[in-house]
Amino acid sequence: MGRGGVQKDRSEGPERKCIATGEIQPKYGLIRFVAGPDGQVFPDVAAKLPGRGVYVAADRAALDKAVSKKLFSRGFKAQVSAAKDLTDEVEKQVARRVIELISLARKSGDAVAGYEKVKSWLDREDAQVLIQASDGSGRGKSKLSTPHFGKYIGWLTADELGAAFGRQTVIHAAMASGGLAKRVVEEAQRLRGLREKDDGGKGRSEG
Repeated sequence: MGRGGVQKDRSEGPERKCIATGEIQPKYGLIRFVAGPDGQVFPDVAAKLPGRGVYVAADRAALDKAVSKKLFSRGFKAQVSAAKDLTDEVEKQVARRVIELISLARKSGDAVAGYEKVKSWLDREDAQVLIQASDGSGRGKSKLSTPHFGKYIGWLTADELGAAFGRQTVIHAAMASGGLAKRVVEEAQRLRGLREKDDGGKGRSEG
């Protein structure tokens, strides 16, 4: 098991080494960083920006260590600087990315929200991923179970999940298999590592 709750699997694409932990794991379990012309380090959450990049595990402790120990300068082999609140900024960007991906899935008909719709999808075995708000009622959330061989996401707040569905708040949501499901799960696992508190759910498959 890699840091940030992402399981290491050498069959799942390119791997990179974390400058803070020394661990090698699939790129989707890491955050890429680049340095600007002024030597300022900033996150490349989508891993699309040009130039040399260094990687840190999607884990709050690893990121805090990279900042406090000035490990980015070693990684870039140049004098660079990282903002003290870099870890918080990474968390915000990853959360935004998860929300945007779920929103895209909703628009394509691959995601639904609301207890009854989610329950219906689960009953029909149409759901591959169960998503529940981290600040939702534990008793209410316990009434729905993670799909067999499916995934569970519980690290977005009700407000954040609501933003993905164009509502004020959402407690329960589900995604169908295929489409964006794999990407949403991977990004949500990165978010899990960046958030200090787990949702506290019991008996759920977290993938």
